[in-house]
Amino acid sequence: MNRLDDPLDSARPPASQRTLPALLKQRVARNGEAPLFSDRATTWSACEAIDAAARRAGVLGEQGVKKGDRVAILCSNRIEFIETMLGCAWIGAVAVPINTASRGMQLQHILSNSGARLLVAEASLLEAVFALPAQTTSLEAIWAIGAVPGIEPGVHAFSVREFPRPGEALEAVDLEDGDPFAILYTSGTSGLSKGVVCPHAQFYWWGANTGGDLEVRKGDVLYTCLPLFHTNALNSFCQALMHDAQLIVDRRFSASGFFDALIETGATVTFVLGAMVPILLSRPESQKERAHRVRVALAPGVPAKFQNTFTARTGIGLIDGYGSTETNSVIGGKLAERRDGFMGKLAAGFHARVVDAHDRPVPDGEAGELILRADEPWAFASGYFGMPEKTVEAWRNLWFHTGDRVVRDASGYYRFMDRLKDVIRRRGENISSFEVEQVLLSHPAIELAAVFAVKSALAEDEVMAAIVLREGAVLDALELVKFCEPRLPYFAVPRYLDFRTTLPKTENGKIQKFRLRDIGITSTTWDLEASGYRLRRA
Repeated sequence: MNRLDDPLDSARPPASQRTLPALLKQRVARNGEAPLFSDRATTWSACEAIDAAARRAGVLGEQGVKKGDRVAILCSNRIEFIETMLGCAWIGAVAVPINTASRGMQLQHILSNSGARLLVAEASLLEAVFALPAQTTSLEAIWAIGAVPGIEPGVHAFSVREFPRPGEALEAVDLEDGDPFAILYTSGTSGLSKGVVCPHAQFYWWGANTGGDLEVRKGDVLYTCLPLFHTNALNSFCQALMHDAQLIVDRRFSASGFFDALIETGATVTFVLGAMVPILLSRPESQKERAHRVRVALAPGVPAKFQNTFTARTGIGLIDGYGSTETNSVIGGKLAERRDGFMGKLAAGFHARVVDAHDRPVPDGEAGELILRADEPWAFASGYFGMPEKTVEAWRNLWFHTGDRVVRDASGYYRFMDRLKDVIRRRGENISSFEVEQVLLSHPAIELAAVFAVKSALAEDEVMAAIVLREGAVLDALELVKFCEPRLPYFAVPRYLDFRTTLPKTENGKIQKFRLRDIGITSTTWDLEASGYRLRRA
């Protein structure tokens, strides 16, 4: 199953050593003084990282956090994020990274469902937390990174203090590779966001497999501007940790500054999402596009028509693949093995089927749902936190059901077709149509709302909502957008609004979203981007 190159491949650690604390210790023993992580303001060697983990664990212990407790993290890509993650892992606590754009019902659900006792958050993001009813969460304390404007510590219903200085170093607790490392919330398709319970071994295999496909080697510099609260960037830390490389992070993607960042950091490997490549190609050509050292990028979801153009223009090879928060790097391969328009081949140690609606395999060349299994224990997530019924549904018949429609060809290469699930993917973010609909339906003027995806020119989705108003109600489109803005992440606010008198329904009264998707954008559809109004991003 392992896709690591020698010498690690022949000497991979046993299961007992596939935890984050164990991997840190191994890295220190191999290459402790070399840089491991940087947020461009602070750089840590492996020795400094392990010291930070042990001392952050000390102050977490002083707060009363113990093995199994959940610690929520609402923070952008900065050193405190990794410090808190590693401190939690050191004592067996479970980190709960939260999308920094979360607010309203979504944020309340994550804090409530996870049962987090402590929240570590950037002060600039606390306004969304303070807007929640304190009694709806389990929070006992908040550690604020930076000054909290207008809020005196201890005044709010939540106990707030500044992010404390490191404490006395603790010894790492005994962990198994199946112990949970993190709970990552991924948008539900017909309900609330689900907390994916990710064991330590899952991140070991992410680092081994993805790092193997990217051929990460000692001394490499990995650069990402993707958020650490998602699997993609978080597992890039494990790639650096396990392959004696360094990870450098930026706060966010900047099309104008992307190649500058590659040059400044000395990056050799980077990470992009499907929409980023056409955005970069839409800019005027520049000498900077060739002035970097990057040889390869992990680039899931980049449309085939852009792949060769991007490589020819920038010199960066693009590797597609398949993995999800619940699974691992299951389909892919090295750069030399890629084929235009395909995700790649099934990796060793995993099993895949393409099936019909009854889980019966379909022939090669025929589209069906991708379902997956892993040979190694704990290489996949162990389920959805506090949602046993959703866990059983997703893992029915002992296969993980991805909800993605794919085709396998006779040579074993997989092509992604579309999604079966009612989930919208915009700018690299998964959006629950249910959560957006609940916000829309909370407006007193709205009787019915259906949220669905329409195609974007940037290879991903845009959010569209079909609205039926209550009898006699009047509602302006921009007024509705402003109503959504404090209640939804900016990327989930619908771009397109279509006010209708009725919505298509089944005989049982269920809204037929497929018919709305077929209708799509019409001459009567209101477009947020065309209005000139710009959403706040924080």
